[in-house]
Amino acid sequence: MQNTVTGERPRYHLSLRIIHWCRAATILGMIALGWWMVSLNDADAVKFDWGYPYHKSFGILAFLLALIQLTLRGRFGTPAPSPRMGRLETIAAHITHVALYVLMIAVPLLGYARSSTFPESDGIYFFGLYLPELLGKNNALSDIFSQVHAVAAYSLLGLIALHVAGAIKHRLFDKDPQDSLSRML
Repeated sequence: MQNTVTGERPRYHLSLRIIHWCRAATILGMIALGWWMVSLNDADAVKFDWGYPYHKSFGILAFLLALIQLTLRGRFGTPAPSPRMGRLETIAAHITHVALYVLMIAVPLLGYARSSTFPESDGIYFFGLYLPELLGKNNALSDIFSQVHAVAAYSLLGLIALHVAGAIKHRLFDKDPQDSLSRML
């Protein structure tokens, strides 16, 4: 269905589209960086001099982008789901989006908590700045945060895969003229 006044299909506000793609690139790059850095030997200086600091920086950036996107969604709203989507599909999409936002906020906070409690951490690096560590050093707590951070990050990756699969399904298989991908481009 097109807007009868402008002839355009309903789309996300431009600011939401820009933030969405910036956040997506940031998160996927950060996950790749995380896999790369943990695969390195601890004796490899680049792991701690470059890998961890930039993983932390991009994690904080992803967190901030998620908060900005939530704020913009509240301000500009989002287009209604495509009328061609069934009720169960609409509910599944909503649940997936809520879970994505919860994890986009929780994963960086868990990483921050892990780094803050890790006794050997040299701080929370954010592109040249060092942010305060708000929790005390505690090996046992750091191990818990580390494990929960990893599980949450893999859960986020799974939800991203589900999100992308849904977008591809609506675009290629349903041939929906109001598919989410065309409204996000």
